[in-house]
Amino acid sequence: MRFWPSERKLSKDFASSYRYRNFLRPTFSCLHEEQLTVELQKGDQRSSKAEYSIMSENAAGTVIVVSSHVVRGSVGNRAAVFALETLGHQVWALPTIVLPWHPGHGRSTRLTFAEADFDAAIDDLIRAPWIGEVKAVLSGYFGNAAQARSVARLVAALRDKKPELLYVCDPVMGDLGGLYVAQATAEAIRDHLIPLASLATPNRYELAWLAGAPLEDNTSIMDAALSLGPSRMLVTSAVPMMAGGTGNLYLSGRHALLAEHRLIDKPPNGLGDLLAALFLSRLLSGMEDEKALQLATASVYEVLARAVKRGSDELTLASDASSLATPMAMVQMRRLMHPAQRRKS
Repeated sequence: MRFWPSERKLSKDFASSYRYRNFLRPTFSCLHEEQLTVELQKGDQRSSKAEYSIMSENAAGTVIVVSSHVVRGSVGNRAAVFALETLGHQVWALPTIVLPWHPGHGRSTRLTFAEADFDAAIDDLIRAPWIGEVKAVLSGYFGNAAQARSVARLVAALRDKKPELLYVCDPVMGDLGGLYVAQATAEAIRDHLIPLASLATPNRYELAWLAGAPLEDNTSIMDAALSLGPSRMLVTSAVPMMAGGTGNLYLSGRHALLAEHRLIDKPPNGLGDLLAALFLSRLLSGMEDEKALQLATASVYEVLARAVKRGSDELTLASDASSLATPMAMVQMRRLMHPAQRRKS
């Protein structure tokens, strides 16, 4: 469940930046922070559809998704499950809380689960006869600290049987205004889940809380990402290099990449949930990190732009499923200097 307040400031005229070709094909022709233009070339669309839309069930892999559920809207599990199923994955979805709608739309009844009941459900998943199907776990919003500890136990148990299990931790805990979960819940995510993560997908403000330091530039973002330990980190709301833009900064042992697009005023919620699921799917398909970042960012931008153009207060995923599989929106890619290269110089 994402609020993304940093995306509510700029660019009402998103149509001028929402450019189409037919498919994303990156050309990396420069190093470090030199801008890369992503060209959309006709002809790749058919091969893309074959690659993403017609993935076999076995090839795509089953994903366990643990996050919030809303009756109305496209945030939390509603966004992640739809995206993963659209890209061919079987999904086991476990809600942490149930809400009629996102809290940003006004007060509503919050349905919660007893800690012991939630933990028992985790035991059921661990013992499930089909658990061998699971290739990845994605976690998002937690209703309390005990749920985070339960999911840590789930990931550890699955890794005992399948060491290559991919675990994506989306530490949904806060934004520019600070934490919006209990301090104990945020600490449980930091202490129990982040150390297990194959990939973490915080926004910049969540990363600042996790690292205990303000993050005013992308160099400090990368240093903070390295200090936390996951081998891969995808940071949303990174510091943009293009005027009126926003960025997703990706750091791994090999790559330091920034994917940018124009900020869109008053975006619906659920963008972070959607990005984490899309990027996870691309990685499970065996795609290279650079292309996975481009496609996931382009899909989120395209879905966002279309929802805002319709005047919707929610992401309209059912209407824009094609944008998840074959995005056509333009994003800009930059290669940043990796912290390891800075140390050598």
